[in-house]
This record gives sequence, structure tokens and C-alpha cells, in this order.
Amino acid sequence: MLATAQMPFGLTYQGDLAKVVRGTETLGNAWAGGLNSPQFSAIDLNNDQQLDLYLFDRYTNRSLTFLNVAAPGGGRTYQYAPEYEALFPSNLRGWVLLRDYDCDGRPDLFTLVSGGDIRVMRNVAGVGGRPDFQAVSDQLFYFNNATIQGNINTGGYNLPAIQDVNGDGRLDILTFDFVNSSQVELYLNSGTGCGGLQFNLSTTYWGAFASCASGCTSFAFNAQCGSLKPLHTGGHNLTLLDLDGDGDQDALIGRDYCAELVSLRNDGTRDLASFLSTGVNTSFPVGTTPVRVANFPAAYLLDVTFDGTPDLVVAANLFDNQDTVSTTQTVALYQNTSASAVPAFTYRQPDFLQQNMLDVGEGAAPTFADLDGDGLLDMLVGSNNRLGAKGFFRASLSYFRNVGTATKPAFQLVTNDYLGLAATRKYAAVQPVLADLNQDGAAELVLSVQLNLANGTSSNQLLLLPNQAAAGQAASFNLTTAQAMQNLPNYPGDSPCFTDVDGDGRPDLLLGTSVSDQTGAGLRYYRNTGTLPLAQAFSLVNADYGQLRAATGSNVGNIRPAVADFDADGKPDLLTTDAQGSVRLFSDFRTQSGAFTALSQVFYNNTLSAYQAPHLGSGSANRLTPAAVDLTDDQRPELFIGLESGGIVLYGQRGTVLASAPATSTAVAGLHIFPNPATATATVEAADPVRLSLFDLTGRQLYHAATLSRAHQLALQNLAAGVYLVQVETASGQRTTRRLVVQ
Repeated sequence: MLATAQMPFGLTYQGDLAKVVRGTETLGNAWAGGLNSPQFSAIDLNNDQQLDLYLFDRYTNRSLTFLNVAAPGGGRTYQYAPEYEALFPSNLRGWVLLRDYDCDGRPDLFTLVSGGDIRVMRNVAGVGGRPDFQAVSDQLFYFNNATIQGNINTGGYNLPAIQDVNGDGRLDILTFDFVNSSQVELYLNSGTGCGGLQFNLSTTYWGAFASCASGCTSFAFNAQCGSLKPLHTGGHNLTLLDLDGDGDQDALIGRDYCAELVSLRNDGTRDLASFLSTGVNTSFPVGTTPVRVANFPAAYLLDVTFDGTPDLVVAANLFDNQDTVSTTQTVALYQNTSASAVPAFTYRQPDFLQQNMLDVGEGAAPTFADLDGDGLLDMLVGSNNRLGAKGFFRASLSYFRNVGTATKPAFQLVTNDYLGLAATRKYAAVQPVLADLNQDGAAELVLSVQLNLANGTSSNQLLLLPNQAAAGQAASFNLTTAQAMQNLPNYPGDSPCFTDVDGDGRPDLLLGTSVSDQTGAGLRYYRNTGTLPLAQAFSLVNADYGQLRAATGSNVGNIRPAVADFDADGKPDLLTTDAQGSVRLFSDFRTQSGAFTALSQVFYNNTLSAYQAPHLGSGSANRLTPAAVDLTDDQRPELFIGLESGGIVLYGQRGTVLASAPATSTAVAGLHIFPNPATATATVEAADPVRLSLFDLTGRQLYHAATLSRAHQLALQNLAAGVYLVQVETASGQRTTRRLVVQ
């Protein structure tokens, strides 16, 4: 039994552990992880009667949460609070809008489902009044005289408007059609009172306009497209608001491949909208800097300046970045300065929330060493961003000098093009690693660089830059004399980590790979043979080191390793990240063989008092780059994870006692699931009150009940036949997983 004085080990977010300074400004949310294409909604996260912010970053499939808190100098500000991200489903995709459909004062969750359907999750009061989202439906249907006519389909790229159009107090849905994305369909909510989600298709040609003419700011009015072809079918973003105070809904529209947000004035009525060419404004808003966002602007109406009046936040709604636009300033803020019902939007900044974050573009990759010879560990961050002409990514290195102390680090940005890497225009992406490979006390620099080849494919190189300075002196690297490391694969995104694997005192190479030329290979072990030159010293020992797989046994992409002694037992541990967003810790990995066993209960949520997986995004292009280093001189490493969205999240440690058993090993007494197999419903009972989660076999969470109860009812009507996993957890943390067969 553990002594009561011992605290179980856990990695926790510690955004105040290290300061980051850019120019003369200390970044308030430095370690929030950056933004690429955030979607904005307001919600009270901590039940303090203040509206906080929920963001869903479409590009990285990541939820972010910000609390509305008192600012140090007076007024209010937003503080990044990732502990609330666990309240939101981890399998969100496409778009997420929080809207209160049942009039209980708690915004519910609307999101995209594969194929263009709309999923709805009702927000009920969870523990402490915090949000708890419960599944309602994975499809919304439209009816005619109580007969289902079809399902509401937004398409894969369109962002719909979910708001009251006709003033009856119920949420309606408007969306561009999913086939050509040229005309707007209006689905009026025909439910009785609040709480209903029954819709009638009112029109497939709302406002009598179409987006089918050439140019980003052109529309056809009172005419079908006919022979006119849509400019493109990527998608449209739609937001409604009353711009002129006449009581009907005007429209703000953003198109894919376009930077402009176009406003259309409704010259009709609340019940019968009509748009004409005379009501088009391609330089919206008037009297201030017009909206020009990197690509595909989407508008969100909510109060973010804390004056009680809804402002306008306009953000890029990118679902990929094939256009290679810069993603460091993609959120424009327009403050509503009007005291009347007619809004007046004034441009304030191009980087709302982003200005307080460390954000280097895309694919942030941190590494640490003393670069200036002052005895403090500095930070070098690799990334790719559009620093050159449009159409080309440029790999760059950002150098942050540690201007703090040995126990209180503070990083000052010195340059975002260290060694002139971006200026060379040779590379599209880079991950740097600083490590003392020749064991002379001075760190070498290894760059994993991606090259875009003339035939449209990509390749990769590991470049070794020897440190030409002596130990204790400012580092000296020469990019022109970089040595290509030999006998290694050349897959884009290859991720190196240097550590002594075999205990012979020499740093070996663990290489995470994104593409495999051998079955299952995701992490490779190369032994340092001690031969010279150093660039040729690494020889393949194991092409499938650790046999790292997903929970289903399938391969995972973008594995990236880091090694440190997290548990203070004097033995190195292996930590890996991957494209699924998983972060796994393998204790004393050098003694493991075959398929490695990961520790359970690694990330601890202080606010929710629970161990939970971090929410860092997912997707085939998702790159999470870990780096572990002791920056506070307490002999315990901090964990930095660079994100695809261009920022970094920072974790410190609580306790040193490890929970090495799998999360499912502690039995929950009296657990029964019946019937099993089941069809429409199933009941889950336990001797003690439990929380419940339902997963599919890929690990995707389908349902979560945060309220403790001895009995839970599962609605299964919308699930496909197959095997699912039911996980229950007691208040004390006992957890058991059982199979449920749905017929």
C-alpha cells in the first residue's frame, strides 16, 4: 500500500512554469499550442456564470478551452485552461458549433459527422455544474407532415448557420447545398416549444441568390446558375446577423480559396429573404479595414471584449493547407463599438488570441541546449511556414534565448530564422535535435529536413552540423558544411532521438518514421558503432523497435520519440507521440522486449481530479514532437510537445509513484451489462456508482456519462452492428472495460 505522503505520478499542464518574451511583451498564453483554423463558441466551462471560450481547430481536430478571468491590471482576459478540454468528445471532426437548442441556458454541441450529417449532443449539468455532453442523434432529418423526407446534409466543407432565422425562438439551420455548394437551403425548426429538433425544408434557394459566377466576390441574383459553373466546390461559410437593424437576417459569406468576407443585405423580410446585387459589400465592414483572412474566412458573433456587446471574430476555416498560406495570423478581431441594435465593427487586430501564444506556423518541433554559453538551456524550435512567395513552404528555426535563471526559465525570441535556414529556400519542413553526439561536452545539431522534389514527391534527410565551438562556449554551426547522415531511410517527417539504448555509453539513434517499408515498423533502433565519421556511425539493429501499435493492433503514423528519466529511478523512460494524438510512456524501456508495455495514468487533470489523455489533435498529417528537459534544476524533466498548429504545450510533474498496471486491471465490483448482445438498449449496473464511457474498437469515444450512478442506460439505435467497449470508473478511480455486442 502506498504511503499517504506519496503522490501518484502524473504529468500536468503548467503554463506558468516558463515565461516566453517576444519583443517587450510577455506572452500570457505562451504554451497554448498555437492556432491554425479555429472555430469559436461561447460557453460557461467552470460554472462561475461567466461566458468562457471554446475553440475547435478544424485543421488539427483539436478542442481548446479558455476561461474568462480577471486581468492582472484590471478588466477581464482569456486564460488558456486545457483541463476543460476533456469535457468535449475527442472524436470531433469538420466543424463544431455550440448552440442552445433546448433553451436551458446551456449551449449544446452540433458537429459534422462523416458524409455531411449533423451530430447533436445535449449539454446537461455535470459534476460541479460543468458541461457534460450526451449523445442525442447522429443525423437530423427534415419532415413533411411528420413523414421523413431525408437527412440534413451540409457537405464535407460547408460551415452552416445554426440560429433562429424567423424569430420564433427555435434554432433553424441554413447551409449551402452539399452537391455544388452554390445555393442556400433553409431548414425551419417545426418543433413545439424549445427542445425540438424536427425540421421542415423551407426552401433550397434561400434569399434567391447563388454563388456560381466567377470571382471570389461575385453572386447571381434571382437566377439559377444554369450553365454557369461554380468557381470551385470547396465550400462556403455562412453567418447570419442583422446588420441594418430592420429585424431580418443579413448574411456574411466566406468562400474557400478566397480571403474576403462578403456581406449581403437582406432586402426582403424575416420570413421571406431577398438579396440583390445592390446589397453586396465586398469590403466588409464599412469604415474600417475590411476583412482579409489568409483563406476561407468564417465569422463568429460573440462578445470577446467583455463589454456586453457581441463582437465579430473572423478566422480562416482551413481543413488543410494545400494553399501554403501563413497560419500565424489567421484570427481577425472586429470590436462592435455600437450602442444601438445596428452593429458597428472596428478592426482591432489580425491575431486575436494568437498574439499571446508562441506560434511559429505549423509543425512546431522544440529542442534544448545551451546555445549562447551562459550555462542556461536555450530553446530552438523548428517549423514550416509560408515565409517566402505564395505557393511554397519554408522550413525555419526559431531561436529563443533563456534569459531567466537556473530554476525559473524565461525564453526571449532572438530570431525566427536561425542559421538562415528559411533564406536558403531548400527545405519545406524541419525538426531540429540538439545532442552531444561526439561526447565533447558541446551539443551537435541534427536537422531532419523535408525536401520537395521536382516530380511532386517528398524526400527527407538527416543533416549533421558539428558544433565547432568548445564546451561552455557559444555554439557555432555552419549550414554550408552539413553532413548527410548515411544508411538511414528518407521518409518525410522522420523524427530522430539520440539516447544510449544499449548501455555502452554512446548515444544511439531511435528514429520515428511516418511511412513504413517493413510491416508495422514505426520506430527504428540504430546502434552507434563508434566508428568515424560520425555521420556514418549508426547501424540498424531493430526496424520495429517496441512493436508500437494502436489499441486495435493497427499501425500508427508519425511516431516521434523522446527519452528521459520521468520517474526518478535512475533509468531512462521512452515517451512517444503519434498522428492519433496519443502520448505513451514506456518505463525503463531498455529492459523491455518485444511489444513494449505503456504505463497507465500518466496525464493528470488537476481540475477534474482524474487521469485523462491529453487532447492534442489528430489526423494523418498531425505531427506532435516531444522534448524532455530539466529546466528548473529539480532533477525531474519537464515535457514540451510541439503541435501541428505551430505552438507548444508544456507539462510538469506531480508525484513520482507510478501506476504501472493497465487501466483496465482494477475490477469494479458487481459490474453487469445486459442484455449482451443487445439491439436497441443496454443497461450497465455496478455495486458502486460509476461514470461510463462507450468506445468503438478504434478507441473513438461515442458516449460519456460523467455523473456517478449505479445504473446507466445506453441507447444503441444509431450504432452499427458490431463490438463496442464499455468502460466504467468509480469515484476512487477503479476502472473496468467490458465488451458489448450490438446486433
